[in-house]
Amino acid sequence: MADRWVLAVAEDGGVEVAPLGPDGLPAGPVRREPGPAKAVRARPEVARWVWRSTAEVYPRLLAAGVRVERCYDIEDAETLLLGHEGRYGEPRSAAAALARLRGGPVPPDPPQRAAAPGAQSSLFEPEGVPLPLADLVAVYAEQQRRHDRAEHPDRMRLLTASESAGMLIAAEMNRAGLPWRADVHREVLHDLLGERYAGGGEPRRLAELADEISAAFGRRVRPDLPADVVKAFAGAGIRIRSTRRWEIESVDHPAVKPLIEYKRLYRIWVAHGWSWLQDWVRDGRFRPEFLAGGTVSGRWVTNGGGGLQIPKVIRRAVVADPGWKLVVADADQMEPRVLAAISRDPGLMEVAGRESDLYQSVSDRAFAGDRDQAKLAVLGAVYGQTSGDGLKNLALLRRRFPRAVAYVDDAARAGEEGRLVRTWLGRTCPPAARPGDDPGGEAGLPQEEAPDGPQQDWVPGYASTDARARGRFARNFVVQGSAADWALLMLAALRRACATTAAELVFFQHDEVIVHCPAAEADAVVTAIREAASLAGRLTFGDTPVRFPFTTAVVDCYADAK
Repeated sequence: MADRWVLAVAEDGGVEVAPLGPDGLPAGPVRREPGPAKAVRARPEVARWVWRSTAEVYPRLLAAGVRVERCYDIEDAETLLLGHEGRYGEPRSAAAALARLRGGPVPPDPPQRAAAPGAQSSLFEPEGVPLPLADLVAVYAEQQRRHDRAEHPDRMRLLTASESAGMLIAAEMNRAGLPWRADVHREVLHDLLGERYAGGGEPRRLAELADEISAAFGRRVRPDLPADVVKAFAGAGIRIRSTRRWEIESVDHPAVKPLIEYKRLYRIWVAHGWSWLQDWVRDGRFRPEFLAGGTVSGRWVTNGGGGLQIPKVIRRAVVADPGWKLVVADADQMEPRVLAAISRDPGLMEVAGRESDLYQSVSDRAFAGDRDQAKLAVLGAVYGQTSGDGLKNLALLRRRFPRAVAYVDDAARAGEEGRLVRTWLGRTCPPAARPGDDPGGEAGLPQEEAPDGPQQDWVPGYASTDARARGRFARNFVVQGSAADWALLMLAALRRACATTAAELVFFQHDEVIVHCPAAEADAVVTAIREAASLAGRLTFGDTPVRFPFTTAVVDCYADAK
């Protein structure tokens, strides 16, 4: 009996299903079912479901109480394969893949919808056009052939499978939600910001700080307007280029202290204030829409709600249900451990396999015991800090760990020259833009997104014309992207371990995962996280001595974990 079945959603909401053979083609008759839940329930023996998009099918299954162990997301696979083929930015929908296969005009991808604050209805509104089962199977079979042509076919298949698993996990996290105490959140806001004024104006504490700032300058200043603050400092004979904290902290002026405090509280008020609480928290849960593989490097993002940028003070509102615990786990020194595994540097693998602190071990070998210098050197090698002290530190690191430094140097060189750069499993950094391309558009270098907003490890526009900027990104990409490869497999292993328990994954970002579980299961979850990290290391990088430890905390409140 076939262990893979394809499921195609029809325009009327029904589905067609059929078993698949080893070649990816139908191995039995096509059957019609009234909906995905009935189709999946009727076939518990199916090990992997093949469908157009997890976002199209899985929320409907979860709403019906149906969970699947594995899937193959055709549109996600198309994204990975296009990148691997140096065609990043081309339309990724199943309809576009079918058009390319048949030589027809390729339709553009539909725009990504915005998440609906505080509601789950948006999760049932799939993006894209459903395809008939025969067309979906044709695209899937061609994708199998394209995997065979990949640089490392087995690794690429593992990447596709793990990314599809990530799609399932994200959908389950979206449904579960992060436990959130609205009453605690309101208490935190009151303690920080004071009373709310009618009409939606600034709360009391911000108004008081604004008055202090204005008094310090001797005139009315709007501290929420950077241009007004820069102008006020100029009037005081002080020239600043921005109101970033690192710049204004060096200024000697009585407005500096209240201004820094105003900026801190203003950010909380705008990003996680009363309006945010009303929009995004319902029935004791915060539900941002997690998007697996939302960046070019494979990092996750959230669609709305700022789910991956929760300030520590606001984390006091993340409280486990009565009788339950939060198991908060942080991967320890993940980037240098990943660098050891992908570079196969004997010395770095040896220190990354020890029980002791990795940076201290590096410092004992190359920096006369100076841990801070060792950490700066390792991170400088990954992030491209190759001038000043960074250049000296890199030279010391190169003498002790030549293969590790050469690995990221080679990636940077390939990036500068506009060549494709890949993670260990095959996720691909796009090539440089061609002359005449829009540097911020699809043909140029994509903008790497931090949670709900851009971050500066990829500079849109500049990166397409500045070879050094692209080289720095490529240097970082091979490490951060390979870390994302490992994290996907760690999550998949952890999900599988938790499947027979009441525990639920409720949060993930880069190197941190939170599991919400009954108190009696907390110790088992801690063990499962450790074992999942070890298994993911072997599956991703093969047999190496590198360890991937986690620091875990079993707490009632997220803020108590750090």
